[in-house]
Amino acid sequence: MPHVALPHIGTDTAWRDAARGLVSRGVPPSEVTWSRGAAEADLFATPPEEIAPASKTISVPRSFVELANTVIWHSDPERFARLYALLWRLGSEKGLMEDRGDADLAKLRAMEKAVRRDRHKMTAFVRFREIGAPDQPRRRFAAWFEPTHHTLEPTAPFFARRFADMDWMIATPDLTAVFEDGALGFAEGQPKPEIPDDATEELWGTYFRNIFNPARLKVGAMMSEMPKKYWKNLPEARHIPEMIASAESRARAMQEAAPTLPPLRAAKITERLAAPRVLRPMADDLDQLKAEENACTRCPLYENATQAVPGEGPRDADLMVVGEQPGDQEDLAGRPFVGPAGQMFDRIAREAGIERDRAFVTNAVKHFKFTPKGKRRIHQNPNTSEIKACRFWVKSEIELIRPKLILSMGGTAAESLTGSRKGILSRRGSIEATEGGVPVFLTVHPSYLLRLPDPALREDETEKFRADLKSAQAHLEELRAQ
Repeated sequence: MPHVALPHIGTDTAWRDAARGLVSRGVPPSEVTWSRGAAEADLFATPPEEIAPASKTISVPRSFVELANTVIWHSDPERFARLYALLWRLGSEKGLMEDRGDADLAKLRAMEKAVRRDRHKMTAFVRFREIGAPDQPRRRFAAWFEPTHHTLEPTAPFFARRFADMDWMIATPDLTAVFEDGALGFAEGQPKPEIPDDATEELWGTYFRNIFNPARLKVGAMMSEMPKKYWKNLPEARHIPEMIASAESRARAMQEAAPTLPPLRAAKITERLAAPRVLRPMADDLDQLKAEENACTRCPLYENATQAVPGEGPRDADLMVVGEQPGDQEDLAGRPFVGPAGQMFDRIAREAGIERDRAFVTNAVKHFKFTPKGKRRIHQNPNTSEIKACRFWVKSEIELIRPKLILSMGGTAAESLTGSRKGILSRRGSIEATEGGVPVFLTVHPSYLLRLPDPALREDETEKFRADLKSAQAHLEELRAQ
């Protein structure tokens, strides 16, 4: 029975060479034993050099190579045998690496995940202390780390790239990495060396305390990302118990010191929250419909918006114009299409023969969705669930107005009215229909034109938009004549 003793250093290369030779010679997994480092001699083991020479070459999927290159560094002593057993099966089981139900592969995938996590923890929690005189040509540092798996050798090149301008040592119980004069080497593991604190630790502790946000503290998540086993080697860890203990009082103080909403916006929000909640709009009353839209809580967008922005226009309008959502200015004014995109629409619509005051203008989503950035509110596209929640109001407006034609501008409006926003540029200029059968003329939103950085492209797309509006107006005239 062959026995393969793998070295502490270069274990991955040694395993690949041994496994390649064994499988090419037809040695099954049940007849091979493996070990890493010094091991007791097996009286029944065959020295590797006495095994018959290789008789064939093998090829394996790249995914197996990547799996093996990671699992090799796991601490489970059975990892070598498990990898070799999987390698053996690959010779006869096609598609094995894609079989999510295979128990052996699932075990190795779990080991792979554990090693990757351990490597990440090493890059995050190794803390160097300076051990050489600062006036030396190359400064010298040392660190002690206790990984769960044998991850120092595959992770050391990361530190060599990151700290190439200094000499350093990372000692672990299993292996020691030494980087001197730009060359990386390895030696056997060692007990924890005496490494003195250095002057930067107090500064690092001060920085760590100042970036801590007590209002966002989640102890369970923190312990998962920074397990307590690593704390003893982290200079900032000594501050953690005090920061956890004082988090609640500090968060309360931050809340009390937070700025208040502007009076105008705060008053509108308070009025909206106090408004009665209703399930169905009054289908024959436009004012009632607007009031109910202002009291809407069907999706979370109402929580941060100043107010809802209902549609506006004549009760008997033949044309309904549906945009995407209110912008910053519409949110403050409570009226649709008053911002830059609305002003552009008004101008081009007049040129195309569309009279804004004879159309009912609205949006597919009634509340402004945004991300705060300093004093600005940056527009965010509504997601599908928000569009579906607001479709209730759009349908109510259509039932109330009963337009002959709907002009749909932008992907959000197209998704609300037709169920899909895909390929809006290829669908522009075409006529589709709502679930109720109302014709829908599709085009882009004016904000799309405003975002185009190339003046020539913007001019070309603006001309296409103008042509779309002229086509929509012509189709409306045909519908009126029927």
